[in-house]
Amino acid sequence: MDLVKQHKTAIILLLALAFFVACPFALPVYWTMILTEILIMGLLAMSFNLLFGYTGLLSFGQAGFFGVGAYATALFLSHGGSSLLLGLAAALVAGAVSAAVIGFLCVRRDEIYFAMITLGFGMMLYTVAHNWFDLTGGSDGLPVMNLPPLSILGGQYSLFDPVAMYVFVFSIIAACVFFLWRVVRSPFGLMLTAIRENKQRLSFVGAGVQNLRLAAFVIAGAVAGIAGGLFCLFNAMATPDILHWGFSARPVLMTVLGGSGIFLGPLFGAAIFFGLEQLITDLTENWMIFLGLILIPVVIYFPRGILGTLTDWIRTRIKRTR
Repeated sequence: MDLVKQHKTAIILLLALAFFVACPFALPVYWTMILTEILIMGLLAMSFNLLFGYTGLLSFGQAGFFGVGAYATALFLSHGGSSLLLGLAAALVAGAVSAAVIGFLCVRRDEIYFAMITLGFGMMLYTVAHNWFDLTGGSDGLPVMNLPPLSILGGQYSLFDPVAMYVFVFSIIAACVFFLWRVVRSPFGLMLTAIRENKQRLSFVGAGVQNLRLAAFVIAGAVAGIAGGLFCLFNAMATPDILHWGFSARPVLMTVLGGSGIFLGPLFGAAIFFGLEQLITDLTENWMIFLGLILIPVVIYFPRGILGTLTDWIRTRIKRTR
C-alpha cells in the first residue's frame, strides 16, 4: 500500500510540475506575471508556515526577513554583481543572519510575547530601511537598473521577459519547496511538530527546545530572504514597504486561507488571495473589506484552511467507500 501511495504521489507531483511549466506558454503575459508573484508570495507564506503551522510560533515579523533579502539582492546587483544566483545567495545569507540575531532573543518567549517581539523587530528593520537613505534609498526604494541575463543551456535570456522570469522563479521556488519538504519530513521536522503539540513534555525528555526553535527560525528567515530576493528581481527594486508589519499580515492570511500545518496550504492560500484580489478589485478599490468578510466564514467552517479541510473531507469519503 505504501508503494501504491508513493506512485500516486509521484504522479500527482509530475502532473503539477507539467502544469506549472506549461502555464507561461498558455497564459497571457499579465497572468504569467500574476502567477509569478503568487509563487514568490507562496514561498514567503510557506516559510511562515514552518514557524506557525509546524512549530507553533506566531511571527509578525516575517516580512522583515523578506525585505532584508530583497535589499541584499538589490545592493549586490547595484554594486556590480553579475550573477543572479549569487544575488539570491546574498539574500539567503542576509535572511539567515538577521533571523539568527533576532531569533536568539525571540525564541525565549512564548505565544503573544513571541509575536510582539517579532513585530517590534520587524518595525525596527522597516524604520532602518525607511530612514537610511544613503544605503537603502529611503522611501524611494533601491532600484536595480541592470538585471543580469538568465543563462540556460548556453543561451541568455533577459529577465525582463515575463516567461524567462517565470521559469527562473519557478526553478528556484521548486528547489526551496523540495528543501522545506525534506525538513518537515525529517526527524528535525518531527521535533518541531512535537514542540507545537507539547513543548513541556519534549523538554522533560532532554530536548533543547530553544535551540530547535532557533534553528526553525533561521531556516524560515533564510527561505523568506530568498523569496525577498526573487521579489526584488521581479520588481527590479527593493522598497521599505515590504518590511512593514502590514506586509507581514499577507503570509498570515495566506496560511490561514490555505491551511496552517498543511505543507502546500500556504501556496494554495496565496493563489486564493491573489485570485480574490484580482476579482474584487475589478468591482471596488476596497477589496480588503470583502477579503475580511470571506475570511470570517473560512475560519469558522474551514478550521484547517480550505486545502486542509478539503483534504480531510476527501480522505474521509475514500475511507467510507472502502
